[in-house]
Amino acid sequence: MKKVIFIGLILIGIFILLKKITDTTMEKIEIGDVVPSFTLLDQNGNKFTVNNKLNRPIVIYFYPKDDTPGCTKEACKFRDDFELFSDLNALVIGISSDSVHSHKKFEEKYNLPFTLLADTNNVIRKLFGVPKSMFILPGRVTYIINKKGRVDYIFNNQFEAEKHIEIALKKLKEQ
Repeated sequence: MKKVIFIGLILIGIFILLKKITDTTMEKIEIGDVVPSFTLLDQNGNKFTVNNKLNRPIVIYFYPKDDTPGCTKEACKFRDDFELFSDLNALVIGISSDSVHSHKKFEEKYNLPFTLLADTNNVIRKLFGVPKSMFILPGRVTYIINKKGRVDYIFNNQFEAEKHIEIALKKLKEQ
């Protein structure tokens, strides 16, 4: 029995090590970088191309999953403070691997007034280099993009979902 536990621990260790190596070789967007061009479908099934929106500040937030406790708190806080973002002429975009249909249900259930993009294959998440949390959970990262299309600030925090909104508003006011 001790041998089985020992072998199991070794296999878990190898899995964690391989996962770390894989995650660190991923490209990563840094402060000062130009936001990469991408097109995804929004919650209405329409194509959304980020380059068409670069004439104003943009808040892009990656979140793990529609209709989960932390993600719902985050989305509802963006909703509740949406007028503050609008007053700053900022566009809010949420991105997860959920489908267009899931995003539509999430939008309707919580009356979300902003764009949700379906990154079903995690291509854009990887393009940005959004790290996983605890090796398995999709990360929760917010990017503040200025009018020139450059990343001004990055906030990465899996467990303080509502703090993403507070930080985003603060950084937008500083622009």
